[in-house]
Amino acid sequence: MQKKYQLLLLSIFFDGLGMLSFAIPFIGEFSDVVWAPLSAFLIYKMYGGTLGKGVGIISFVEEIGILGTDFLPTFTLTWIYKYFIKKEE
Repeated sequence: MQKKYQLLLLSIFFDGLGMLSFAIPFIGEFSDVVWAPLSAFLIYKMYGGTLGKGVGIISFVEEIGILGTDFLPTFTLTWIYKYFIKKEE
């Protein structure tokens, strides 16, 4: 149970970190180039397995901003999916 909530706090933190690119005009776009692969790797390590691989790809595409979805809290949404929709312990 403890690990579940630690994962939630980490997810919120990493989503906040990803949102920082909105705070700094022009430099923020460059930071997305660095953050996109890092976020994909982190989400894969945090959630592992098929879920981690799939969401890692989604996170990369979302953070690079190709589809205009850079604002989505991918880490937190993944946590919600894992623990509320799939109802894992």
